[in-house]
Amino acid sequence: MSFFQFKKTKRWLIVVVSGGLLCGLATGAFIGLTRDLPQIRALESFKPPAVTRVFSIDHELLAEFFHEKRDPVPLEMIPPYLKKALIATEDRQFYHHVGVNLKAILRAVVKDIWAGEFVEGASTITQQLAKTLFLTPRKTLVRKLREALLAFQLERRYTKDEILTFYLNQVYFGSGAYGAESAAQIFFGKSVEELSLAECALIAGMPKSPSRYSPLVNSDLAVKRRNVVLKQMAETGIITPAVYREASAEPLPSMGRRSQTLKAPYFVEYIRQQLEEILGPARLYKEGMTVFTTLSYRDQIAAEAALAEGLAAIEKRTGNTKAPRGDLQGALLSLDVSGGGIRAMVGGRDFNRSPFNRAIDAVRQPGSAFKPFVYACAVERGFSQNQLILDAPVAFKGARGGVDWQPENYSQTYDGEITLRSALVRSKNIPAVRLIEMVGPSAVAKFSQDCGISTPLAANLTLALGASGVKLIDLTAAYAVFPNRGEWIEPWGIMEIQDSSGRVVWRPKPQKKVVMSRVGSAILTDMLVGVIREGTGRRAAVLKRPLAGKTGTTDEYRDALFVGFSPSIACGVWVGSDHFQSLGHHESGARAALPIWMAYMQEVLASQPVNYFDIPDDIVRISIDPISGKPAPENAQGAVAAMFKKGTEPQTAPLTIGQQ
Repeated sequence: MSFFQFKKTKRWLIVVVSGGLLCGLATGAFIGLTRDLPQIRALESFKPPAVTRVFSIDHELLAEFFHEKRDPVPLEMIPPYLKKALIATEDRQFYHHVGVNLKAILRAVVKDIWAGEFVEGASTITQQLAKTLFLTPRKTLVRKLREALLAFQLERRYTKDEILTFYLNQVYFGSGAYGAESAAQIFFGKSVEELSLAECALIAGMPKSPSRYSPLVNSDLAVKRRNVVLKQMAETGIITPAVYREASAEPLPSMGRRSQTLKAPYFVEYIRQQLEEILGPARLYKEGMTVFTTLSYRDQIAAEAALAEGLAAIEKRTGNTKAPRGDLQGALLSLDVSGGGIRAMVGGRDFNRSPFNRAIDAVRQPGSAFKPFVYACAVERGFSQNQLILDAPVAFKGARGGVDWQPENYSQTYDGEITLRSALVRSKNIPAVRLIEMVGPSAVAKFSQDCGISTPLAANLTLALGASGVKLIDLTAAYAVFPNRGEWIEPWGIMEIQDSSGRVVWRPKPQKKVVMSRVGSAILTDMLVGVIREGTGRRAAVLKRPLAGKTGTTDEYRDALFVGFSPSIACGVWVGSDHFQSLGHHESGARAALPIWMAYMQEVLASQPVNYFDIPDDIVRISIDPISGKPAPENAQGAVAAMFKKGTEPQTAPLTIGQQ
């Protein structure tokens, strides 16, 4: 081989080796860039986090739970102005490029090199979609190359309109809104298809800097950005100069859902905690469930109004207006008697100031509102409501030689022998203590717990006067036993949970048990009807409905309660202070809590037909003298109609019990 031939061969060898190296480097670079790229076809089955919605029984949307607020909609629901505004602002060559805009990239590269850093992105809508769905937001050369490759793949697989649909449903628009529909709902309280030109322009301008241009963050900047978009639409001929001037002069509309008052916030939080246990956080906040509840929004509005007005009246009456708002608190819980579902729940005066749910979690003494369980236990053991019991001062020896306990009546007056009915109706303390001594504190405690009282109960004589703390939800559900034929039902709030396709994934199985005979519950209901007609709850008689209930007041007027029911609704009301301060002199259950209960019941019963309490076949109604317990003519002054189990009705003078 000659020298020249060797030299020529060497040159070719260098070219081949160099070409091979370059090809290898290029292949390696390509493999490196694409090795971890996601499968584009996965976009078709991509399921973004969706919104879980909670509805009342009367179809009111109560709340939405979400990790990212998304409401995907088809492209035909997107207003043309929004699509055109977005393209004019973000990517004017969208319908003409193949995923990347080479001119824009070259222009951006020059600016970036000149600035020594990434200052201009030059991303098309397709590239932005690729980054949003598949890549990190870090600005690096490698990420930009991967973004371009993904954009090419997206453009090969999908039409321009499909890409635009993906983009408008996935991109972040600020303030928790992912997608155009969510942005429309959050910022304007309407669906995306209802947006005006100015509203479309505002939303279209937000992807550039969502946290900066959100109208919920900075309304002035939002308007300025909106007008920039409108100007670009005018410059590109999408709108006329006259339309531009008109739209850019529009004031910013109201801020949609974020400005609205929370609906049934205590109930919603109560439900949310249960949903987390049932579904788990991931499913609750990401899988777009639909939750139907037992709450009646109509009843809820009545409950909130009744409590607010009642507490305001107490403050006005007691001159407590100078105290910090929140010292005076209250709660209301309403249940469906026959089903146990929660109809209304107000856990406090202001959820934003104090989310503590006093209807569910507060443990407070019920005072005389506990007495019905003493009498119910006695009725189940054969006592009749016309039996006499001694209402006179008494002292009980203290345990282990301690100080004697001398309970007193609230009125500090004593009437001698009175009927059990009269003792309960007039809320006498001494007869209740004598009665619990006879039937046994342990028996009363067990009976009360069978009726759903979940808190510990001290099995001693003070239990008769409500010295052991209870929860309002437990107390209300226990009262519902009486009109519900002796059956206790654990309160519940979630009726059904459906997944995003409408398939039922959960239904409740409310706990139920018969804790009292049907006859006994009817007799106890009749005695509590007497409280409304003849006793401490007589103010409620003006409602002219079959109603029953009991007042409760604790020492120094720290707690005021009224718990009662119609044949269909049980409702408990508590008023007090979180710091156990006195409500004010004579602010008893009848004065502070009963008016709230009445206002609620009057409103919710107004639209319901009048129905009546259960009367079993083996019950007879006899007119008696409420003091002596003897039979009395129906038209006799002061006579009351009282229920008795057949065979136990009074024939002659009743038996006197409890004499010491």
